Amino acid sequence: MTIAYLINQYPKVSHSFIRREIAALEAQGIPIARFSIRPCREELVDGEDQAEAAKTHAVLDAGIPALLFSVAIVAIAQPLQMVRAIKLALRVGRRSQRGVLRHLFYLIEACYLRREFSARGIRHVHAHFGTNSTTVAMLCRTLRGPTYSFTAHGPEEFDMPLTLSLTDKIEQAAFVVAISSFGKSQLYRWCDRCHWSKIHIVRCGVDAKYLGTTLTPVPDTPNLVCIGRLCEQKGHLLLLEAAAKLAAQGVFFRLLLVGDGPLRADVEALIQEHRLGQHVNITGWASGSQIQDYLLKSRAMVLPSFAEGLPVVIMEALALGRPVISTYVAGIPELVEPGKCGWLVPPGSVDELAIAMQQALTTPQSHLQKMGEQGRKQALQNHNISSEVKTLAALFASQIQANITALITPAIAFKTTQSHGSVEVKKV
Repeated sequence: MTIAYLINQYPKVSHSFIRREIAALEAQGIPIARFSIRPCREELVDGEDQAEAAKTHAVLDAGIPALLFSVAIVAIAQPLQMVRAIKLALRVGRRSQRGVLRHLFYLIEACYLRREFSARGIRHVHAHFGTNSTTVAMLCRTLRGPTYSFTAHGPEEFDMPLTLSLTDKIEQAAFVVAISSFGKSQLYRWCDRCHWSKIHIVRCGVDAKYLGTTLTPVPDTPNLVCIGRLCEQKGHLLLLEAAAKLAAQGVFFRLLLVGDGPLRADVEALIQEHRLGQHVNITGWASGSQIQDYLLKSRAMVLPSFAEGLPVVIMEALALGRPVISTYVAGIPELVEPGKCGWLVPPGSVDELAIAMQQALTTPQSHLQKMGEQGRKQALQNHNISSEVKTLAALFASQIQANITALITPAIAFKTTQSHGSVEVKKV
């Protein structure tokens, strides 16, 4: 029972949660074939990501001749399904911001994967993110490829449900995974209630490197850490505005920004503008072990996001017993309970963020320790990856069994008609 995992680009630095999910499924005896649409072009600093890259089959690495050959083979073998898939690609493409031409390329990729899945005996494919990878899986299914499911993370799926044809993807999927109650409610919004039963919550998990460690005391040092891609939605620019307020008040602190991204030049310029050089440093991308070390050396982690799904880095911080400062956005309140394991502030509020940061810096170490213990308890209870994937594994097993039954039932009907002296195949 091999399950294909399909992601637009895998592995990536920010996709360690997918790697952990795959590893946990394989630990339960479920073989996973890894597919990505595009090969990973960014530098991978984590050894586990590098190992994943070697196991991943990138569609576009096949080359144009192989892709076009797949289109010809599928069109000849299944002309009716090809016409249906073209119509679907055109319909979805007209709604999309990426246009019809891009969706015809998705159809080409779907043809290639249709043949790859068939050759490998794959009967079900699971996509991460309800964006183009799920579009390709849906087109592949229209070509009589494997059944598909997908995990919707947000915020992109919930920001652009119409242009992403989220309703079509939910309706045609075997099942859909949300990573939080908030995410589940958003999926409910974009499908008929007759499809609600196919939507399930499988939370992202934290691996044993975090959950299995001994809880260490919160350090009595003024260190805060922010871990995340340097982009607008993570709120780094407002974080620096809040840091400037604290510095102007004479508060001593160190803020470490772990990550990289398109906003790095703006972040560096703002650090210089506010003369925060003695307070703020940027590390660039870091490995999993480095991130763990940065968290352990901090009093609290801060993530002032404007848009999120359910940040794994918050789970990791809580698992290590570190309080978290974040915002009332998406599924974050399902992770951080104000006053118990951290602070939540209105997204976009520099003043409230500065107050929360100052509280984290001045709260007695013993109280921070209690907050950390509460956060770890929540992480152990709700975000153990080994426990969470049991739900996903059961969904896969149920779908594979349904697929097998769908194949066997017509054969039984055919044999039954033969035993009565007829070769007519009856519809079941």
